[in-house]
Amino acid sequence: MRTTNALRSWVPLAAVWAVTRLALLLFVLGVWDFPGPDVTSDVSVIYRDWHHVLRTGTFPAHDVTWQYPPGAAFAVLSPDLLPFLDYPTAFYVLACAADLAVLVLLGYAARRPGRSWAGAWVWVAGVPLLGPTVYARYDVMVTAVAVAALLAAGRHPRAAGALAGFGAMLKVWPALLLVGVRRRGAWLAAALAAASVAAVFSAAMPGAFAFLRFQRDRGMEVESLGALVLHVVRHAGWEGEVRLHYGSVEFLGPYVGVLSAVSLALTGAAFGWLLLWRLAASRFSARTAADAAFVAVLMFTVTSRVLSPQYLVWLIGLAAVCRCHRAGRMRVPVALVLAASLVTVLEFPVWFADVVASDPRGVTLLFVRNGLLVAAALTAARVLWRDTVRRTGPARTEPERAGEAPATP
Repeated sequence: MRTTNALRSWVPLAAVWAVTRLALLLFVLGVWDFPGPDVTSDVSVIYRDWHHVLRTGTFPAHDVTWQYPPGAAFAVLSPDLLPFLDYPTAFYVLACAADLAVLVLLGYAARRPGRSWAGAWVWVAGVPLLGPTVYARYDVMVTAVAVAALLAAGRHPRAAGALAGFGAMLKVWPALLLVGVRRRGAWLAAALAAASVAAVFSAAMPGAFAFLRFQRDRGMEVESLGALVLHVVRHAGWEGEVRLHYGSVEFLGPYVGVLSAVSLALTGAAFGWLLLWRLAASRFSARTAADAAFVAVLMFTVTSRVLSPQYLVWLIGLAAVCRCHRAGRMRVPVALVLAASLVTVLEFPVWFADVVASDPRGVTLLFVRNGLLVAAALTAARVLWRDTVRRTGPARTEPERAGEAPATP
């Protein structure tokens, strides 16, 4: 009976996934045209140029667009696994494979007691909302590692920690997956995995950490929360400019430094809240690690100086894991993230020219998208706090209501 029920759940999921992902592949391969600017140039030009440099045994340390930890070399070099395809096509196929891997992981998790197929549906429905950008960046590969880490956190904390540490060497943010993990073994495994990757690349390839300097010197990306201020004052005669800078379209000029400092201060405040939550939390369940990771990455995303469209892939992946838990309480924040994803594809790439020009349509889309993300972050933080923080009484671990085992302390 369980096999029959699982098959009935898999069939519609697989059908929707196949149709939507075929459409994404047709867009990135240029068979179909997607409105707005070409989103595939990152792969066909930038990634391919990095690929040529990395194959010489060094990092592109003099290229300011290289702003990623050394483990990103795995993603950039991954098309070599498919030598019978040209570089862009191989990359898109591997991105699609990572997408499929996430679906399989979520579907496998859905069959366990206390779990739900809702998480798999969030992934299947959420990813195509972002359009072809999903397959034209390596973020879907990082998200696959993050989803695997969170799904392993309950039963295999050390494996989860190792995956989180490896993910952090791909794109930093998976380090936030550990916020709600209590086992010291997971933290140790994460540190060892990250240190091992860093040590190997540092010893073997020059320029492994040049990205830190480039990140420090970035301006205010036009899609970020802080950029909304500049979009508005631009109509009042602001004397700055908008141009391609450090690999993204950014505001440069008066007050950008101040707004960047405010963004960094908000990020610091968010991390301070997470620390306070961690010290105050006393009720940990099997879903706490996923909920805490979702909140942490939401906070990082909305307060960052850069809020690129592909960042929403991270949030959809973490939202899907949250919804895997039948007793989960992140339904409203997850819905807000999905709504923000739909608005995101409209502001980039469909009407990105309006965003760059600070036209009313572009600015309105940014206000709506960023407003939805802020609402999701605040709502998710409130849910996490109410779900885990007890006013009085000793710390204890609570089991899931729907038959799941409690999280291992």
